[in-house]
Amino acid sequence: MKIINKADRPSLRRSVDQGTVEQRKSVQSIIQEVKENGDEAVRRFTEQFDGVLLDSPRVTKEEFDEAYDSMDGEFITILEEAAANIRSFHEKQLPTSWFDTSPDGTMLGQKITPIDAAGVYVPGGTAAYPSSVFMNIIPAQVAGVERIVMVTPPGEDGKVPAGVLVSARILGVSDVFKIGGAQAVAALAYGTESISPVDKITGPGNVYVALAKREVFGDVDIDMIAGPSEIAVLADDTARPREIASDLLSQAEHDARSSSVLVTTSGHLAEQVQEEVESQLQQLPRERIARQSVEGYGMILLCDTWQEAIDTINEIAPEHLEVICEDPFQSLAKIKHAGAIFLGPYSSEPVGDYFAGPNHVLPTNGTARFSSPLNVDDFLKKSSVISYSGEALQQNVDKIARFARLEGLEGHARAVESRKERWT
Repeated sequence: MKIINKADRPSLRRSVDQGTVEQRKSVQSIIQEVKENGDEAVRRFTEQFDGVLLDSPRVTKEEFDEAYDSMDGEFITILEEAAANIRSFHEKQLPTSWFDTSPDGTMLGQKITPIDAAGVYVPGGTAAYPSSVFMNIIPAQVAGVERIVMVTPPGEDGKVPAGVLVSARILGVSDVFKIGGAQAVAALAYGTESISPVDKITGPGNVYVALAKREVFGDVDIDMIAGPSEIAVLADDTARPREIASDLLSQAEHDARSSSVLVTTSGHLAEQVQEEVESQLQQLPRERIARQSVEGYGMILLCDTWQEAIDTINEIAPEHLEVICEDPFQSLAKIKHAGAIFLGPYSSEPVGDYFAGPNHVLPTNGTARFSSPLNVDDFLKKSSVISYSGEALQQNVDKIARFARLEGLEGHARAVESRKERWT
């Protein structure tokens, strides 16, 4: 991991995978096939891409039972506690409708309504991501979404990892389908004989999933097209090099294009972290991936002042930001752009990934400048409510008509003026 003067910092912006021309055409073809042939197309693509021929993609009660019985009871308790923490956090985000009445009798307001149906994509196959189940489904449930459908690719044995199914059962979600890739996104967006279409699709996936989400956006809503994961650590000389190195590598092991950055004013800390990263890399099971990440997108940025260090963080706008310094809360007010902010030496990034409660679906690649973590609002719609009184319209009809004519819309002007006869 190179130590670089802040002034020489290269861009950390990585292109979000747009896929090749062939991949985009393939995704478009798959989506069209699913739109036209429904379950039959999904079954065929599942056999083609996952190597499994399924009589039905729906996860059965027996499969849920088998998964639950196979899992260690202590781990189930941990999952239940994590789910409770995540639900408690998201319940605090829930907005309420509001209405305001003026003395003239006019009532204006905002009505909050959940979307009807949400689809959640959970990566599967050889991996298991119970945390993705929780982070995508719980905010939808808190918002009041009535129908939640989960899709996840089957493994070679035609099954879904036990942790994923147990997590869904903990949340009371039973509409789970063994479908992955672009065909899963198409099934959620347009429906099949087995799956009714949803209004929004969330959840991470491979390049085919990302491309499919791009294609269906507009017909349905999506959460985001996420780029590779990233972490920035803002630290002074009170931080412990071993801890910082391990936090940097917690993201480097995700993907060869993940980015791990230390921003500090301490040259001594920078040198120690550099040594620790190399030492810990050699002990990491995913060393090959983490080393590619560190060598390609990892760096230690040295700044002259603490304010310059904070300014650097705001320029990067990282997905995850750890602030480990003498008084992290004092720096919090100056930090404008970060997906999730972890304050103090005990708030290691995985605390937020799995257990604390805030959502780990976060804006990446600098988009924290204008985007937020997945939250309850993402599953809600806001409708404006207008109930104008006769008195208010009588007072303002001429102003509204004039405004309409200024824009060349005579019909608009006449629509409000047609009410004038009520007062004559």
